[in-house]
Amino acid sequence: MSERSKRKVEHSALLETRDLVKRFPVRHGLTRRLAGHVTAVDGVSLRVDPGETLGLVGESGCGKSTVARLLTGLERPSSGTVRFAGRDLDAPDDPAVRRELQLVFQDPFSSLNPRQTVRQILAAPFRYQGLTPDEPVERLLARVGLRPEHADRHPHEFSGGQAQRIGIARALALRPKLVVCDEPVSALDVSVQAQILNLLKDLQDEYGLAYLFIAHDLGAVRQISTRIAVMYLGSVVETADRDTLFATPAHPYTRALLSAVPLPDPDTERTRERIVLRGDLPSPLDPPSGCRFRTRCPQAADRCAAERPVLRVLADGHEVACHYPEFDQ
Repeated sequence: MSERSKRKVEHSALLETRDLVKRFPVRHGLTRRLAGHVTAVDGVSLRVDPGETLGLVGESGCGKSTVARLLTGLERPSSGTVRFAGRDLDAPDDPAVRRELQLVFQDPFSSLNPRQTVRQILAAPFRYQGLTPDEPVERLLARVGLRPEHADRHPHEFSGGQAQRIGIARALALRPKLVVCDEPVSALDVSVQAQILNLLKDLQDEYGLAYLFIAHDLGAVRQISTRIAVMYLGSVVETADRDTLFATPAHPYTRALLSAVPLPDPDTERTRERIVLRGDLPSPLDPPSGCRFRTRCPQAADRCAAERPVLRVLADGHEVACHYPEFDQ
């Protein structure tokens, strides 16, 4: 990619992270002695363009939710930068940023105040911003498929899918440009998941929203995402557009993830190769040297232990952090 093209991409990016790192202290004993640090996010660089959906996938504990908290200011990075709409997020509590960058939580009930009615919950973003609502709460509820009478009920009176719709309505109240969705459907039944995913897509078409969609369900990610980034133990190991990633995954970890996705055709499902990873996920307190995936990788070599791979371009828009990607074989 030419320097001119790079500048164009950087300029058009709505959200961009560079070498994002987050370390958490680990303390032991009654004296809370510092025993070390856990690196939950290690050098993550991502880009979300206006109107697109970037899916972020990986096993539980790989750092996906920590990325979400860093982007929305719930955690401060240990190092690295986050840029949103062309400006550094040195002060993520800036009211302007708060209006344009919103978060949908994984568990809707834990994110909704049980003592407040839906009307009070949806009015809270305007109250914190010192703004007057530009539309009635009932209209906001209608946008997410709820009825006007729901406005005066409390969260415990709703199903999980309805509660998640309330969380989405709250995120959309201030007309954001980007919504970070942190596992928004993982706690819901399959039929309800489809409803929420369709709702998110409809809202994106209507309001030109961009999403960072975090999930471990690759089926949901495939349905909603434009591009996909794969994380393993705090780092991004592969990024590509949706069709390329599912058709020609290059990283052995990505191939293993995709082999576990059920296929609708039972004959194909019975005959396809299933990649089973051996060994446990390494501890982030003591990650392996070199490539962090090498202890579970079926094609690891001496170079993998000695040298940590960095993201490199295989094709237009397709990057992989592997010394021996499938693309080269």
